[in-house]
Amino acid sequence: MMIDMINLLPLSVSAPASVSEATGAASFIWLAVAIPLLSSGLLLLLGKLADTWGHWLGIAASTASFILGLAATIQLLGMAPDQRVLESTVYTLVAAPGLTIDLGTRVDPLSMTFVLLVTFVGTLIHIYSVAYMAHDDSRRRFFAYLNLFVASMLLLVLGNSYLILFFGWEGVGLASYLLISFWNFNPEFAKAGKKAFVMNRVGDLGMLIAMMAMVAFVGSVNFTDVFTAVPDLSAQQQWVLTFVGLFLLLAACGKSAQFPLQAWLGDAMAGPTPVSALIHAATMVTAGVYLMVRSGAIYAAAPVAALVVTIVGLITLVFGAIVGAAKDDMKKVLAASTMSQIGYMMLAAGLGPVGAAFAIFHLVTHGFFKANMFLGAGAVMHAMDDEVDMRGFGGLSKYMKITFYTFACGYLAIIGFPFLSGFYSKDKIIEAAFTGSGAQPWIFGTVTVLVAGLTAFYMSRLVAMIFLGEPRWQTSGSQAKHPHDPSPLMWVPMAVLALGSLALGAILNYGGFLSWLEPAIGSAEHGEPVLPVPAITALTLAVIAIGVLVAWKLYVSQPVPKAAPVGSWITRAARQDLYQDLVNDYGVVQPVMTLARGTAGADRYVVDGVGEGIGALLPWLGKVIGTLQNGQVRSYTSYMVVGVVIALIAVAASVL
Repeated sequence: MMIDMINLLPLSVSAPASVSEATGAASFIWLAVAIPLLSSGLLLLLGKLADTWGHWLGIAASTASFILGLAATIQLLGMAPDQRVLESTVYTLVAAPGLTIDLGTRVDPLSMTFVLLVTFVGTLIHIYSVAYMAHDDSRRRFFAYLNLFVASMLLLVLGNSYLILFFGWEGVGLASYLLISFWNFNPEFAKAGKKAFVMNRVGDLGMLIAMMAMVAFVGSVNFTDVFTAVPDLSAQQQWVLTFVGLFLLLAACGKSAQFPLQAWLGDAMAGPTPVSALIHAATMVTAGVYLMVRSGAIYAAAPVAALVVTIVGLITLVFGAIVGAAKDDMKKVLAASTMSQIGYMMLAAGLGPVGAAFAIFHLVTHGFFKANMFLGAGAVMHAMDDEVDMRGFGGLSKYMKITFYTFACGYLAIIGFPFLSGFYSKDKIIEAAFTGSGAQPWIFGTVTVLVAGLTAFYMSRLVAMIFLGEPRWQTSGSQAKHPHDPSPLMWVPMAVLALGSLALGAILNYGGFLSWLEPAIGSAEHGEPVLPVPAITALTLAVIAIGVLVAWKLYVSQPVPKAAPVGSWITRAARQDLYQDLVNDYGVVQPVMTLARGTAGADRYVVDGVGEGIGALLPWLGKVIGTLQNGQVRSYTSYMVVGVVIALIAVAASVL
């Protein structure tokens, strides 16, 4: 926060760089998607033949994608900034009058930032998983799903249109379902996977509706075509941009676990811990932020939609922090923390190009320190017989020194300790929140500062309950636990991520990361915060210090009870995820089930009833008519007489 990168909210926005045809390494970037996708297919098709070496193939595929991404990034760095947007067409999917859709790639600073993050952190998680899943009979299948996840995420960020992005979007959803419910022999784990899958489908509907609107009003879903059409739509049909922006936000809420579609995230902890690191650090939950930033031209011209983005982010960052402060399951604390940190990014993404740049900056640093802490949590579980309740830990720093020190690096980064990664990224979002006019900057800024303090509290609580104090686990007897640091295959990735947690923020800040992003998201003239930057810095650090001191007082200076105290009403509500599942049940599930039962009843008793009634009536009528056709002349004569009499009566009645 003491740095002078770019200052804050936009007053005017310059257009992104012009689009050129991809050449060199950028023209082969599609291989970064194809290689892990092919590896995933091979690992699934080869079956047990690949059990002994399949995990190494998975690592090689992810590493190859990183090398391809690095080569394309180096190519961009060697080009003039206004030439750093390259597109290439791999295949034409649709060639119809008035609508052409290509399977193409877009190589620019934004997409390559995600490619490097996904492949680098993803490869470290692959390496960690070799040891973590060593005793699982389905390790080969696990690596196939990891490769599918990486391939889908790369397709999502490399696509040159919303449709290609959507293909990757759906692939990520499928892979997350397979990974979250990987141990589906446990009914609760299977249920968690289905919950994530269904809630993400709600968001996917928003993406489909937004694309339909683009086709209807622009005639294309290609990024360049849509963004070029924005000025005309802004002048003539402003509501279209607001409509598209709101439905894109719905999609982002589902994928990034933002309010009101955040309920699946905590349950996603059912998957193996490397899955949690992959989903919550570098890939799935960041996809929504990517969508918001990639669609920045739309939100710049649709201020109402942009304001809704900031409000959703604000609600979510508060929601996640409150839930994280009350949980005793360490993985769920980290999941709630992810929800809150993504809320910071979403808030920033709604504040314009400069805020969007800060959002991506924080997304990158968050990918390192959050993956670091998730892998550290996995190491603790590995050493403590898969226990996740922090009230059964304590004192592990004496027995797991490497895990403690690497985890501490992530902890210090996320709370915004001076000159570590979070200090350079998250705190710039706080500055952006304090920029603007009227009451908005005071509301947004104050909330982000208070949540920074709450983040410091619950993350300090997490570290204290796991690593500090006296052991609360069995130290002797047949049930004794013997905690120890994991093998190098696990702690080396943790150490690399820990180094990133310490230094990446400074490297990116002083290395001109925000300028690097300008060709993709545009640049902006800046405004000044309503408070001086040094004052915001001092205020934020003071609130963080208070959060740390409160946690120290409650969880270090006095014994931690093994049983959770009753707590206040807000604590009890937070333990139940602020009743989000109850709200969803009564607000959505039960009404839908009632409607489904009503529809089934109408189908059974009205639709089927009418059909079955007609089916029963016709044979009865046949029998009645059959009795009249008895073959006797006198019966037919009587029918004729009766008919004549009825006809005469009718004629007489009409005459009279």
